[in-house]
Amino acid sequence: MNCNQAVICGTIIEIAGPRYTPAGVTVAEFKVSHVSRQIEAGMARQVECEIFAVALAQMAETVIGITAGTKVKLIGFLAKKSRMSSQLVLHVNTIDLI
Repeated sequence: MNCNQAVICGTIIEIAGPRYTPAGVTVAEFKVSHVSRQIEAGMARQVECEIFAVALAQMAETVIGITAGTKVKLIGFLAKKSRMSSQLVLHVNTIDLI
């Protein structure tokens, strides 16, 4: 199965300083706060969560230039944070300011 796409809107609440892979690729790790009302089982519910995200290369440079408090729409895919972790992280392919 190749279906793995996630879209979420929220506010950037934290951006870690850039780091670099051994190959010299820029990596930006950041956190986004999401708040919305969703329909589940026919009833409205308030949804609040924080999403950990990562961007690489040119996308990382874009993220580094954004300030905390900026509202964004993120599109990407989910993957484990590391080989030894089961925590999911959104790997961002597209970021739009909203």
